Amino acid sequence: MSALTWTELLRIRLRTGRGAALALGALVLVTAFLAAAFPRGVEAYETRGVRHALGSAPPEQQTLEVSVARADLPGAGVRAAYGAAELTRQDRALRERFDAPLRIAEGGTQYGVRTTAPLTAYDPGLPRPDGPGPGLSLYAVSGLARHATVTEGRLPRGAAPGERTLEAAVTVAAARTLHLRVGSTLHPEGLTVRICGLLTPRDPDGVYWAADPVLTAARLTSTGEQPPRRFWRAALLLSPQDGPALLPTGGKPEKFWRYPVDASRLTAGQAPLLRDRLSSLQHGAGLARLRTVAGGGALADSAVDGLLDGFGRMRTAIAPVVAVAAFGIGTVARVVLLLAGALAAARRAPELALLRARGASLAGLTGQLAAESAVVALPAAAAGGGLALLVTPGEQALPSLLAAAGTGLLGTLALPLRAAVAHRRPHPAVRADLTAARPSRRRTVAELTVLVLAAGAVVALRRRGTATGGGVDALVSAAPVLIGVIAAIALMRLYPLPLRLAARPAARSSGLTGFLALARAGRAPATAGLPLLALLVALTTASFGGSVLAGIDSARDHAALTAVGADARISADRPLPEKLRRAVAAVRGVDGAVPLRLSVQAADDGGPPLYLVIADAEAYSRLARATGLGAFSAAELADPGGDRPLPALVSPRYLTRFGRAPQALQPEFGQLVVRPVAVRADTPAQPGGDFVLVNARSVARRYPDTYADPANGPSVLLLSGHALDTGALRTAVRAHSPAAAPARLTLRSAERAALADPPLQQGAERLYTAAVAAGTGFALLALLLSLLQTAPQRRQLLAMLRTMGLPTGQGRRLMVLEALPQALLAAGGGVLVGAAAIRLLSPGTDLTPLALPGGRGGGTADTVRLGADPMSLLAPSAGVVVLALAVVAAQAWLSERRREGTELRGGERP
Repeated sequence: MSALTWTELLRIRLRTGRGAALALGALVLVTAFLAAAFPRGVEAYETRGVRHALGSAPPEQQTLEVSVARADLPGAGVRAAYGAAELTRQDRALRERFDAPLRIAEGGTQYGVRTTAPLTAYDPGLPRPDGPGPGLSLYAVSGLARHATVTEGRLPRGAAPGERTLEAAVTVAAARTLHLRVGSTLHPEGLTVRICGLLTPRDPDGVYWAADPVLTAARLTSTGEQPPRRFWRAALLLSPQDGPALLPTGGKPEKFWRYPVDASRLTAGQAPLLRDRLSSLQHGAGLARLRTVAGGGALADSAVDGLLDGFGRMRTAIAPVVAVAAFGIGTVARVVLLLAGALAAARRAPELALLRARGASLAGLTGQLAAESAVVALPAAAAGGGLALLVTPGEQALPSLLAAAGTGLLGTLALPLRAAVAHRRPHPAVRADLTAARPSRRRTVAELTVLVLAAGAVVALRRRGTATGGGVDALVSAAPVLIGVIAAIALMRLYPLPLRLAARPAARSSGLTGFLALARAGRAPATAGLPLLALLVALTTASFGGSVLAGIDSARDHAALTAVGADARISADRPLPEKLRRAVAAVRGVDGAVPLRLSVQAADDGGPPLYLVIADAEAYSRLARATGLGAFSAAELADPGGDRPLPALVSPRYLTRFGRAPQALQPEFGQLVVRPVAVRADTPAQPGGDFVLVNARSVARRYPDTYADPANGPSVLLLSGHALDTGALRTAVRAHSPAAAPARLTLRSAERAALADPPLQQGAERLYTAAVAAGTGFALLALLLSLLQTAPQRRQLLAMLRTMGLPTGQGRRLMVLEALPQALLAAGGGVLVGAAAIRLLSPGTDLTPLALPGGRGGGTADTVRLGADPMSLLAPSAGVVVLALAVVAAQAWLSERRREGTELRGGERP
């Protein structure tokens, strides 16, 4: 054929097959969009994570600091080296040594000369708590005018050469503590410093002020001697020109430059490079370059590289878990594209066989089909990839473009490759029934290869876990997918057996519907294995992913519960007032308020402290049952009467340390002798700790006077309620809390929300959820495509049977029963395979980095393992059955509305 002929055929084919072309284009576009959006989504949440890791750190950890100790230079040289002009010149030169992605946030830059050892002042009027006078740090710094507001007086001016009195400013908070005012004179170890102004920091929490706490306010500290003595530490802020005046002091003066690292434009991909830059500045070639500017003794220090290390460890721990979802949805999407190509090849089999019989070459036929698919698939893939680049943030476009291009290529080649395999040599049309098909040797070898890979993946995952430490391991991450593939292979080999067994009694029965439905199910094409493969892989991935998400939620719920002990916790360093307890109990949504006394007992064995919990056994037992933290029966703690030891509920570690012998404890109001009668791992008052719980009524009988004293009242209140009015609860605590010992309110809901706040974990969880939803959608699409493939034959059969007198109701039951075996096979297999995959992979799947960021979680176990979630197992499989029956029922309804002549043609058979 000439090129013109192929062009004409292509144009005619696209015009006549407009519906199929649009369906292929839509499938490729959606798949390409998801494939391109996934790496962009990963990059986006990792970028938010690294920015949060640096931006949420304390101000002193967000800086790069360069310092130079005092140098031995001639007098004039020293003054020049420590003068404001030289420091400014060095500041500009140092900035030129910083290479991207190390960027400096201009607002918080600070440089100058400071004393590193405090200078003690003994002037009259200065506070001296334990004898020593205040220790003063002198700072001759730049930028005071930009970062402070003069509340009283003025900013310090540089002293003239030879002048012995320096001017300094202090913050209002420091002046209040040290009893200073404008005009006060201090004499820290030989210097004379006059206070010329009081300042108010414009941004006290910013890096400029908060990087060194003594800059904003005086701090009470202690000496290192025994016994320690307390004294005040504060800073005096001098003019930048007064740096040389600090050199003769004993305060060990040094030059310094403090640069806040700007993380607002940092990306996750740049994080390793930034860490390398900082390491070089602190220990490598970058430090040598800094010393050419700042001096031979210059040192650089920063905590940012440690923050980046922590982020890197967390990202490495999370990535393998997210990769499981990526491999799952990627496999399902590829199978669906291959399925679409296989269904198109099966639909066009007579046309292609005729072309081959009339002399069309295999290469020419394959090229024509590839051209037809490429005209639709490649533009759709380009549109999907471009849309992903537009709607998802990110810096790198190449991974997304490659993913979209791969999708377009697969969509282009699925039909021609399948057709080439089916029509490589002409052969008579033979019906390839599912029950009659015999696997070839090549298929057997391929299946055994996949089985070996699946076994290796499961073993590797169980031994090494998802957190391999070396990034994403493709074999480990593909373990759920490989298990689904093996299950599909096994089910397809076993599927004909129950059909044959069920067909024998159905053949001997008087009814037609059952036997005909089973016979039709057995006559399904051998290519029905591809939809089953897609369904099982998708259901396995959905079950695995749903269980991962359910495990994360469950771990966070338990972590929040163990951090609080109830729905809300009110505690104080002193007994809670009775009016506070009454006000809190009256808040809307509070179902129960359990007061308790919590006393810390020093252990004689030198181990961790022991917590004595005294609470009403009945109320506390109800709370323990409601929370699931160490439920027990109140009768176990019943008062024994007399002077016998009090029955106690204890933790396992208490039993290990002290045994079951009676133990004497010393609360504030007297001695209690307790005897363990029950052991629980947790208790609401002290989850996960070493505790002893006794009945408050028994204690009140032993010490009626001292126990009833309000000074020994309960200091903890545990609240339960499903719909707490948190606003009213906070208001009640503030209104009735004593000012001397304010009560602390801790909400379980707030603790739960805090566990999901970090962007790295939050983004990974959202991406995992989207991947599971997309995988489920692809699975349902695979089922729909397989049902649509056999829809014409079902309609023809139903029309023929109606001409023979088949009632409408039996026709519907026939179509439903015909589709039911494969739907039940996929659904039942999905449940079993999902449960098996979770059981096999649970020992190696660590959800802790996703569920409990930063090692939070109170008394929870160190590792959060994967567990089967019934809803995640059953819901996707039930959806498959419901969709299959709905589609078949709709086809039956549409077929009944058509005339038999519309469905039946001469020479055609269903």
